Amino acid sequence: MKIRPLFILSIISTSLALAADLPATGAKFPQWDGSEAIATYAKRAGLEPVLTLDLGGNVKWEGVLIPAGTFVMGSPAGEAKTPVESAMEKQHKVTFTQPFYMGKLELTQAQYQKVAGDNPSTTKGDDLPVHNVTWQNAQDFCEKMSKQTGRDVQLPTEAQWEFACRAGTTTPYYNGSQITDLDKIAWYNGNSGGKVHSGGQKLPNAWGLYDMLGNIREFVRDLYAAAPLEDGTDPTGPKEGDPKNHGVRGAAYTANAAGALNARSATRRPTEGLGNTGFRIIVGVSQSR
Repeated sequence: MKIRPLFILSIISTSLALAADLPATGAKFPQWDGSEAIATYAKRAGLEPVLTLDLGGNVKWEGVLIPAGTFVMGSPAGEAKTPVESAMEKQHKVTFTQPFYMGKLELTQAQYQKVAGDNPSTTKGDDLPVHNVTWQNAQDFCEKMSKQTGRDVQLPTEAQWEFACRAGTTTPYYNGSQITDLDKIAWYNGNSGGKVHSGGQKLPNAWGLYDMLGNIREFVRDLYAAAPLEDGTDPTGPKEGDPKNHGVRGAAYTANAAGALNARSATRRPTEGLGNTGFRIIVGVSQSR
């Protein structure tokens, strides 16, 4: 029996169309269109909008999908507090080719205890963010959780953190520009009562992330460098910087409103654990599909 060439071409075309709907590991993901909901993007990318990992003992970690996309990183004119900060926070374009999952909340003490086996926090509480940790503590946690779960667990880069924090917005806070806006989304010195709070009590950003601009400052993966950052694709931070310093982002319950911005914030030594510093993790999509 002869098989017609047109029939073969039809099978090939159908197979290619199905493959296009199911991107394989390492495939090129679609870019966020700048306005669609995360659930809509997740469906278009063939990914789950929320990832839950079981850490054992009824302790779970939940991450929300952050899409591949492009944004303008840095402070617009007039937002930075000093000329030095304005130079450091020069606006530039960043593109991400891979989506990732970011912790919906700052890492809790229960999660840290379950993986790391201890809890260095000064104010104890399972649902409170882990704090009084060093950058190296955070890095060690990521390595342990990667082995435990079989996932790619890391600290976010500074660019990933800001992209996720802004969630498509360009204002100083991800819900507006006024102090009344900040009150709705963050614990800072104007409303915290001088203490750390359980996550998720304030409003999230458009992508479902809580407490990005308050409660606990968050370590990122990058070395700290005072030089302005430049345009890039999937940046991993400065190639050269102070090896004793890594960036932290967001603000703490002790910070004033001027420090609780989407833009770059401060540095901390990796050997230094402070009561207002913790972290949030990301998980790559390639091992979660």
